[in-house]
Order: sequence, then structure tokens, then C-alpha cells
Amino acid sequence: IGFWPSPDPGLVYLSVGIRTPPRVRRTLVYTQCYRFDQFWILAFALLWAESSLAAGFYLSEVGTPASVGTAGVANPTNNQGAGAAWTNPAGMTGLEQEASMSGAMLLVPKIEFDSSVATAGGSDGGNAGDVSAIPSYFHVKILSDDTRLGFSVVAPFGGGLDYGDNFVGRYAIQNVVLGGLAFTPSLGYKVNDRLSLGFGISILYSTMEQEIAINTPGPGDGQAKFRDLEDWGYQGILSLTYQLTADTMLGVVYRSEADMDLEGDLKIEGLPIPDSDVELSWDNPQWLELGLSHALTDQRTLAFNLGWQEWSAFSENVLTIDSAGASQVVDRKWDDTWHAGVAYRQKLSPESFYSLGISYESSPIEDKYRTFDFPLDEIWKLSGAYAWEGINKFDYSVGATLYLTGDASIDQTSQGVRAAGDYDNNMMLFLGGTLRYVID
Repeated sequence: IGFWPSPDPGLVYLSVGIRTPPRVRRTLVYTQCYRFDQFWILAFALLWAESSLAAGFYLSEVGTPASVGTAGVANPTNNQGAGAAWTNPAGMTGLEQEASMSGAMLLVPKIEFDSSVATAGGSDGGNAGDVSAIPSYFHVKILSDDTRLGFSVVAPFGGGLDYGDNFVGRYAIQNVVLGGLAFTPSLGYKVNDRLSLGFGISILYSTMEQEIAINTPGPGDGQAKFRDLEDWGYQGILSLTYQLTADTMLGVVYRSEADMDLEGDLKIEGLPIPDSDVELSWDNPQWLELGLSHALTDQRTLAFNLGWQEWSAFSENVLTIDSAGASQVVDRKWDDTWHAGVAYRQKLSPESFYSLGISYESSPIEDKYRTFDFPLDEIWKLSGAYAWEGINKFDYSVGATLYLTGDASIDQTSQGVRAAGDYDNNMMLFLGGTLRYVID
């Protein structure tokens, strides 16, 4: 494979030759002329490193009543369920019996784009949101009066978009799927009657696939396919709970930054470009969250939370394509986000309760920098759950959280093609249920 300038400024020749055995004495050569900017698109700037989290903000919903039924507000002050093994390891000290809990959620999104500008034509893509199943598992073991050992498996981030091959923004993205699982051993230690400390380390597994159309000078599009990108990383957890009064408790959870370097394959279709190894890198941001719970009566409890996530650390994405021998760093111009919420829990009987929650999360990006792979804006979350005790030490719960993600506008030019418009009342619905078993 060779590249060299043409006599016409701004053009470059691409030549692909296949050398046959010496006795045949024949060389097969394919030569194509591209504009200089198209050469770089083919080399490594196809995606402008936009293959990233695809609605991959951190999910506060992890399949527990405290998370699904309170819009995540009760997570940092959870000291009553096995879900504390993930949401706040210090809260595990509130459990008096060993317990296991399994959960499952169904994510049903509505992400529809309405174009106003489409210089290459195409469709609006319909509902681009992928329906996803999200599993979870939690276990807390009593080691001593003061010490609890926990383990959890959750999907803390991920998502998918599929706009279709003929999408108006196909030169930025056609489809993308990101999956993430966190395997987290954790420890909770009760320092005294007021203070408990928690520690944990999440072992993160991430995988991603993506497809993008290539704008070629000839008829028809080429296609870039990112396949089997994956990586293992880790994220530390530090937490505490502090009993301010008999009725009021403070919870604090800190999660560290996690470096992600996903490696996989890049396949080019429709052009004589060989397959290549590829790496896509970013930083999952650090996360600090404060929570407060206050018992109004024996039956009624209020919870509040306030949090910050350093999404500016994620802003720089690095795309490396081995066959091109080069890397590109693209700044997405993301900002840090903050979130806040309030939740209410009401006991209906000693065996059952319901909860309601509402929260707000700011947008990580201004309208002018928004891209098709992350079309969300600020988020309002509305949620509710119902839980009750069954027979034989089994507890059950069902819940739902609705994300209202606004009508974000976008104006993006990729590979010389512009697409602009708005998203029409985007939303995502989380439907979840859990099963808990208490061990004597």
C-alpha cells in the first residue's frame, strides 16, 4: 500500500499492489485518487473519535429498590439492603443478617431525531434507542459485629444507538453499542455507633462495537466497522455513613477515575484498505456523592442527595489505528456535571413499603458541541417502587424510573457532510425487579 501526491494540489493517490510469486512475474495494482482531506478520513479520522459512550453516562439505577424507586437518591444512605455492597459499602454495617439479592432491569429508550438540514440526504433513523437487559447481583456476609464483606455485579454504564445505514448523520455514526460490567468486592467497618467506613474496588469490563459510513468520491458509501473492542480496568471506592442524630444519617461515596483503553479490530468495507488493530481510550470520570436521610416518623423517611461527576476528564478521546501508524486526540469539550434529588419512603405495613423519587442531572455539553453518539441534554428522573416481604425469607420488589432527556438540538459536520436538527422529547424507561433472600 502506498500514498503519494498527485500533480493536482489537494489530491493524493492511494495504490494497493499485490505482488505475486517471481515465476508469475505479474503485479496487480489498484490506484484511486482521493482529496487530501479524504485521505486522512480513511487513515484514522473517520470517526473523529466519536465512538464513545453512546448514552454511557453513569447509571444510578442498578436494580435495587433504593436505586430504581428513588431515582438513585437513596443510594448513598442505603444501610438496609444488600445493594449497599455497591451503592455505599459503609452502609453494609446496618445489616444484621447475611443477605443476597438479585435484580434485573429492562431499559426501553425513545431516541428520535428530526432533521432540518441533511446535505447528503437520508432518513431520520426512527427510534434509535436499543432495548437492553441489565442484570445485577449483591451479597453481604457478616464477618463480625463490626465488619461486613460484600460483593456485587452491576452494569454501571452502557447503552446503544442504531440509526440505520441510511441515517442523515451516517458519516458520524450508524450504530454503536457499549456494554460495561463492574465486579466489586467491598468491605464495611463500623468504627463506633455513629461512624462506619467502606472500601471497595470495582473491576470493570467494557466492550464496544460501532459502524460508520465512509464518504467516498465514487458511487455508494464505504463502511468502517469497529469490532470486539474490549478492556479491563478498575475503579476505587471510599465511603462512609455518619449518624448525625437518632433520626438523621449522612452518607458519602467517592469513586475514582478509571482509565479505559479498548482494543479491537477495524474493518473497512467498500475500499481496498486492509483490516487493522485499533485502540480507543478515554477516562471514566471520578464521582463524589453526598446523601442525607431523615426519619420523619417510624413509617416515613425523606432522603436527599447531591453529586458531582468530572466529565471534563472524559472529554479527550484518543483513537489509534495501527496500520496508519498514528493517533488522534479529539476534545469533545465536555464539562463536569452535577446532580441533586429528593425521595420519599412510606411503610404501608411491617412487611411492605413504597418509595418515590425525583432528581435532576445537568448536561455535560453545550448544544454547539453535541454529537450524534451522545444526543442527550439535561436529565430529569422520576421513579417509584413497591417492595414487600414474601414467605420463606424471600423479599420482592418492583420499580420503574423514567428519564426525561429533553429535545436536544444538534448541528454536526462529519466527512464534509452536514446534518442538523432536534431530538423530539427523548426519554428512557427503566423497569426493574429484585428478589432478596435473608440467610440466618
